[in-house]
Amino acid sequence: MHLYLTLKQLDKSAQIPINYNYFIQSAIYANLEPGLACRIHDRGYQAGSRKYKLFTFSKLLGRFVLNQEQKTISFPDGAVLVISSPDTVFIESFVNTVLQKPFLRVDQTDFEISGLETKGHKILTGTVKIKTLSPVVVYSTLIKPEGSKYTCFYQAGEPEWTRLVGENLRKKYYAFYDKTPPEGEIMVRLINRPRLHVMNYKNTVIKGYTNNLELTGPRELLQMGYEAGLGSKNSQGFGCVELLE
Repeated sequence: MHLYLTLKQLDKSAQIPINYNYFIQSAIYANLEPGLACRIHDRGYQAGSRKYKLFTFSKLLGRFVLNQEQKTISFPDGAVLVISSPDTVFIESFVNTVLQKPFLRVDQTDFEISGLETKGHKILTGTVKIKTLSPVVVYSTLIKPEGSKYTCFYQAGEPEWTRLVGENLRKKYYAFYDKTPPEGEIMVRLINRPRLHVMNYKNTVIKGYTNNLELTGPRELLQMGYEAGLGSKNSQGFGCVELLE
């Protein structure tokens, strides 16, 4: 399920850090029922040794003013934030909280939630076209010859990128439903040229790509990608997508 929040910046002159993902993630947790927030944050959903939070969110969507010198950004006309998860309990908990207190604090800046809309879409076919609302991050941790580790980020459309996206969806499906995912490969076609984004999350550099994609594969896995996000680090604000009309 997708949740669309219309945000109004109360102080037009207020600015938030350019790398604001951590603060939005914190605001989402703060608006969940405490027990649920703790369970998702600490345990999540497990597939083997991997834990998945199974929620994602978009960039702040709207006209913005960038201050490169101070490394801040503002949204004087307001913005839209999309939050998505296959877990309806997660969505309902967040909605129930913000209906009582319709504000979202991002770092030190308060946004009024002036609009709220939920959208659910059941994927019925084996091919969908999607638009990325936040960069899709796909990576491997590799070992250098001398033994040290390094992170290799893959570009959208690379064979390893496509393979890892499919593998990731199968693990998320198993973690959420606790059953074997359906058979079949995930195939990806780039509709337009990917755009590279280099971001910083809690002093860690992360690279991801935004563009429009066509995904083909088992519809249950496409549904998981649509709701839980594509690629890695979804709960940090990466891999959020919506369907192209």
